[in-house]
Amino acid sequence: MAEKRDYYEVLGLQKGASDDEIKKAYRKKAKQYHPDLNPDNPEAEAKFKEVNEAYEVLSDSEKKARYDQYGHAGVDPNFGAGGGGGYGGYGGGMDFDFGDIFSSFFGGGGGRRGSNPNAPRQGGDVAASVILSFEESAKGCKKQIEVTLVESCPDCAGSGAKKGTSPKTCPHCGGSGQVRRQQRTPFGVMQTQAACERCRGTGRIIETPCPTCNGSGRVTARRTVGVNIPAGIDDGQTIIIRGKGNAGQNGGPAGDLQVRVTVRPHPLFERHGNDIYCDLPLTFVQASLGAEIQVPTLDGKEPFTIKEGTQPGEMLRLKGKGFPDVHGRRPGDLIFRVTIEVPRNLSSEQKEMLRQFDSSTSDKNYQKQKGFFDKLKDLFN
Repeated sequence: MAEKRDYYEVLGLQKGASDDEIKKAYRKKAKQYHPDLNPDNPEAEAKFKEVNEAYEVLSDSEKKARYDQYGHAGVDPNFGAGGGGGYGGYGGGMDFDFGDIFSSFFGGGGGRRGSNPNAPRQGGDVAASVILSFEESAKGCKKQIEVTLVESCPDCAGSGAKKGTSPKTCPHCGGSGQVRRQQRTPFGVMQTQAACERCRGTGRIIETPCPTCNGSGRVTARRTVGVNIPAGIDDGQTIIIRGKGNAGQNGGPAGDLQVRVTVRPHPLFERHGNDIYCDLPLTFVQASLGAEIQVPTLDGKEPFTIKEGTQPGEMLRLKGKGFPDVHGRRPGDLIFRVTIEVPRNLSSEQKEMLRQFDSSTSDKNYQKQKGFFDKLKDLFN
């Protein structure tokens, strides 16, 4: 297998490039190698895929950080396998009870005094990401994403005890999970409250731990989750799927799955709000005399009328052809920025025709030019 090229090199960037630089570089490269612009060119198609792969990593802040530190290994799907919690969910890490810290200093006043260690607790949220094409973000779609979740152990049903056994109440703390200690100090007798060392604050003793989860009652699993992408979703927005995060404890509800959306730039279109902008190159003759042309839209090509005397920089608008609004309001527009293409490699005959045309025109044919020279004359006078 050929060794993968550096993603920054693929996009023609230096390491540490900003998000804007990455987007601009991607747009340029994607347009250069786009299959529609390079028919029957397998090399361009391969480079287009390579450019998309590089952008998928470098446009995601988490993946980019891992790539910057570990290279291609850092964005491998199996990177960090065998660790504890879910991706972004912190499901299998160590829980820090700041209440215990406060209670050790202030005699239990700042902790979860009297809390039941066996009370239901909601599971943690899990973060994931999805990358969409420009068209997918406009039309909406359904994506399948893989996430690592913390789930209740199927063998012990989350109890942590081996199948056929059950946890016992901790005799040291009586099931409260907390013990109180008194200490004589120069200021008098201070009482502190801390997690029971014997049951580690759970209030229960597991004499025969479940071999599947090692007594934790929780296991990690790789799952595929279907995500409905609403039409009009924008780059950087987050879709929250309730109850699809890490499993709760003691019968508590599951957390949420938070899916951050990244939208690939388009070779032709740029999104601003719900409007789409696109450069529209016209010939001098088309802009001067008007023309019937085909323009690109998200739904394919459409006929469009260019009016006589169209000027460079004018904004031509197709109403309702932009992005739909995710809240159901009026959709945006498709706006074309007119540019004029100046012909090159003219023949002697063509040049002479243009000179004759130029000598036949006057200031009335160039209202904007006349206004410019009038302002220039006033400035110097």
